[in-house]
Amino acid sequence: MAEIRVEQLHKSFGDFAAVKDSNFVVESGDFFVLLGPSGCGKTTTLRMIAGLELPTSGRILLGGNDVTFKRAAERDIAFVFQLFALYPHMNVRKNIAFSLKCQGMPQKEINRRVEEAARILRIEHILDKSVTGLSGGDRQRVALGRAIVREPMCFLMDEPLGALDSEFRHLMCSELRGLHDRLKATTVYVTHDQLEAMSMADKIAIMNRGEVEQFGPPQEIYARPASMFVADFIGSPPMNFLHFHAGIPRGSGEALLGDAVVEMPVLQEDVAPRDLALGVRPEHIAFDDNSPLRGAVYGSEYLGTTQIVTVNTQFGQIKARTKSTGEVRPGENVGLRFASSRLSLFDKQSGRAVRSALFDGAAHG
Repeated sequence: MAEIRVEQLHKSFGDFAAVKDSNFVVESGDFFVLLGPSGCGKTTTLRMIAGLELPTSGRILLGGNDVTFKRAAERDIAFVFQLFALYPHMNVRKNIAFSLKCQGMPQKEINRRVEEAARILRIEHILDKSVTGLSGGDRQRVALGRAIVREPMCFLMDEPLGALDSEFRHLMCSELRGLHDRLKATTVYVTHDQLEAMSMADKIAIMNRGEVEQFGPPQEIYARPASMFVADFIGSPPMNFLHFHAGIPRGSGEALLGDAVVEMPVLQEDVAPRDLALGVRPEHIAFDDNSPLRGAVYGSEYLGTTQIVTVNTQFGQIKARTKSTGEVRPGENVGLRFASSRLSLFDKQSGRAVRSALFDGAAHG
């Protein structure tokens, strides 16, 4: 398997910039996810890596070789689409073997690769069945098998679970990650689903309006979002934002929100008076009768072991994830206490995170 390196990759369609000077490295053997909302440029980026779309500028290196303007057939990659694109007049075995037959590979080697792919995907029992009668999950396995038998340098997957129902999607997430670990393959996976990304990825690049907002491991992106967009896009419920106007000196570990002093990570630079947003994840909020930061309970959502409690405050609605055993009543006045070491601070105008002892800027895209 091979490293994929993207350098200053840019793609314009007329006056519209679909991808803007993207930079990232997919290390050999990594499961790498391009994540973002519809229209953010993730599929266009994947198509450029695959050779299905030529960039306006920038470079793409595959295994150290510059493939920027090479055809897809010259890149030694395998592509798995959202729509399975199987041949309905062929059975499973023939679908998987089709690309190898087109290459003129000896039949003995074709049989070996097809049997090996079927074993890995656990579909030996359906090799001689028609693809038209298969479930969505089995059809996706066949599409994956067609990619596996090519033994490429890397796998590119464009929302391959998008056509499956939620139960199959959850199952296939586990199977895809397990398949990746068995093959030790370099994989680039495109999705708009944060749960897929967070559960499978070694590294994630979050895209927004053609730009990579943040690049890094899932844990880092969740704990230290580089922008308000990332903080809002990742997490369910997403991060809460408390908007305020203030200046904060370097070395300070406090923010003044109304009459309440909130402890936060120590800042590494002076913050001139400006509009700021304090970010806090729902699970980092607790109820504390002694806290000066207060609000009225709006309602709660029971989720089994936990509940999501919505509180109306002077800074807007705040959602807290608490144990479901705690009783709260609509209209009840409660105090809110934040886990100070887990807070994020953002410049409201730029949307970018302000540097602190916990966030040193290294996670920026």
